[in-house]
Amino acid sequence: MRERDPDIRAGRRLATVGVAVSAALAASSLVAGAIAQSTSVVALGLEFAGDVLGSTIVLGGMVVAARPPDRNHPYGHGRAEQLAGFVVGLLVMAGGAAIGYVSLQGIGSVHPAPGWPAVAVLLVAIVVRAVMSTVKFRVGRRIRSGALVADAWNDAVDIVASVAALTAVALTMIDPVRYLAADHYGGFVVGVLVVAIGLRIARDSSLDLVDTMPEPDKAAELRAVVAAVPGVLAVDKSLARKTGLRYHVDLHIHVDGALSVTASHRIAGRVRAEVRRQLPWVADVLVHVEPAGEA
Repeated sequence: MRERDPDIRAGRRLATVGVAVSAALAASSLVAGAIAQSTSVVALGLEFAGDVLGSTIVLGGMVVAARPPDRNHPYGHGRAEQLAGFVVGLLVMAGGAAIGYVSLQGIGSVHPAPGWPAVAVLLVAIVVRAVMSTVKFRVGRRIRSGALVADAWNDAVDIVASVAALTAVALTMIDPVRYLAADHYGGFVVGVLVVAIGLRIARDSSLDLVDTMPEPDKAAELRAVVAAVPGVLAVDKSLARKTGLRYHVDLHIHVDGALSVTASHRIAGRVRAEVRRQLPWVADVLVHVEPAGEA
């Protein structure tokens, strides 16, 4: 994993920044929501507080995933990164359900309309989350980190949730008598959006946990690289499973049946070397050699 260390470090740094940003947004939203008496802003603050836990889990998963292979974990500890993404999805869903329920409980209550502090903190949240989600998507996809991409989706839904909350607050401020309940409905919308993104995060992470094959273009790229190695007459099977940021590949290749074991082993070695050299998304390769013409 040494050649991937810079990517892992970049992901950990970004996750650390995410924890700090979420903590600052949570504190400011909860305080502003309490001062402005806005259910939507308080709901968003609770969502940001949940993001602190989510980003911390992502960071912990990356720290564990960076550990080298050992006797009990010969494929490394990369699955910790994917498990972190799945746990984040579950937490996001639970948090969204709680936010929606609490928001609906306040419908019908009489209180002053939210003030300008609520508007200010929502505008700041939209800008900050836009920057963080963009950076996390870019870095997460570059290093193929499912947990970091999950965190980016979490930030992205915060933007939509902040816009929904801002709309609800604005309606309440325009006409407190007619639209006072809009603030509570805004909090409910935030909860629904959070649940939806939690479902997507959990789904995407679970695909890697159950050894889903890589995208068809990656599979085709792998077979093309193997077929181009001198001595390989055909590629019988090509299987891959993601462990952390990269894939472990199992190959079945056909070679001339008249070759010696030593010659066949050399071809397999060249296949392994070429795949690792040309495909940075592959961590390691296990090559099984079969004589040509046999199933």
